[in-house]
Amino acid sequence: MVNTNKLVYSLCIAAFFFLIFTVFSFSNKESTSKTEGIIFFTGTWKQAVEKAQKENKPIFLDVYAKWCGPCKKLKKNTFTNKEVTEFYNHHFINLSLDGEEGEGAQIAAQLGLSGYPTLYYFNKNGKPVIYTMGYLQPKELINAGNAALKKIN
Repeated sequence: MVNTNKLVYSLCIAAFFFLIFTVFSFSNKESTSKTEGIIFFTGTWKQAVEKAQKENKPIFLDVYAKWCGPCKKLKKNTFTNKEVTEFYNHHFINLSLDGEEGEGAQIAAQLGLSGYPTLYYFNKNGKPVIYTMGYLQPKELINAGNAALKKIN
């Protein structure tokens, strides 16, 4: 005869471990997806230029606005594309700034920004080379990056 107390206890323990496993599985997937995509430098513009000079790389600057739909789409779809990620993380110091706040607003004003998103390419010394505006598909963003590299070199 089966002891019902032991059976209920065993089922509760099994359910508990299943729940814990499920929660950790989902949280690990979320943290992995957050790290995928273009790696954007988190310092100031001046620090990004110093890093670019040190690493001998040009700078890619994404200027966005929080309310901008195409900016959100760019971050969600294009900046997370595998080919885009590999290309930009290898060739550029990447920086993303809100064009309506703090240093981002100052830089946007200096550059005469007229819409969002605007994507700028600079040489390693911070001199602008080319820029593009609006949403770009992954292939278009890679083409823009290649055009900037050709102009810089």
